[in-house]
Amino acid sequence: MENIILILSALFLGYILNRLGILQRENSIALNKFVLYVSYPAIVLLQTPKINFSLELMIPGIIAWIVMTTSALLILLLSKIFNFTKEVTGSLMLVAILTNSSFLGIPLLDTYFPNEDFMPYLLVYDQLGTFLAFAIYGTFIVSLYTSKTKVTFKLITIKVLTFPPFLCLIISLFLVGVEFHPTITKVLEAFALTTVPVALVAAGLGLQLKLPKEDIKPFSVALFVKLIFAPIVALIICKIFAWEGLVANVSILEAAMAPMITAGAIAAMAGLAPRLSSAIVGYGILISFVTTYLFSYFLI
Repeated sequence: MENIILILSALFLGYILNRLGILQRENSIALNKFVLYVSYPAIVLLQTPKINFSLELMIPGIIAWIVMTTSALLILLLSKIFNFTKEVTGSLMLVAILTNSSFLGIPLLDTYFPNEDFMPYLLVYDQLGTFLAFAIYGTFIVSLYTSKTKVTFKLITIKVLTFPPFLCLIISLFLVGVEFHPTITKVLEAFALTTVPVALVAAGLGLQLKLPKEDIKPFSVALFVKLIFAPIVALIICKIFAWEGLVANVSILEAAMAPMITAGAIAAMAGLAPRLSSAIVGYGILISFVTTYLFSYFLI
């Protein structure tokens, strides 16, 4: 419960700081860069070496990629049907696809599964699913929807390989099973702890209680795909392959989490409908408390 209160407080604080004129929406870019280049890489270096790989442990990663692929195809279809602009489509291809599997996933799953060891499944869904997609797919989408030149394999490869969180992921995979010196662990933990409050304050800075009329349709599409369609796809996959128990429940609820805060940050920094991206992330977090609870009610 304390983590959930922190989430809501940080989001509200960002909104209030903006309304009082203490911080402007533009300041969210600097906060998001701190999360992207410092906070999130610290989490990756801390958590990835703890993973013990097994066949069952790969299930969340498989589900994550199928969910993201089907969601991306649906977003492309709906964007074409509703004739969304390139900027809006690029935004939705990020915030309606990538899930908040760790920042919100950890405190919410701890609420729904208080006596279960869900962390290994969460880490695989987050690291090998969401995060890997964020590094590769996210880089491709930003390049595709913002580049004025032809997007090439070489361009994507260079951007992925120089992307700080991805570099940390590669390094941490070589450190699986390695236990860091306590001093190093404490330093990484200190930076990692800044992730949720700083990212949510940044999201709160861009939050608007009243959306412009032109944003309502893409906003609704994004939250429908992310909060309803995605977990239903995950549920169907588990039924088809007869995957059940904690691994299935964690995967379904991870798919139901709100849009990834960092995806919204990337969309905003890339100029992909910044106002809309922030609104989808901010309101998505609030609405996901209800939708994840409903899914958990039927699962547990």
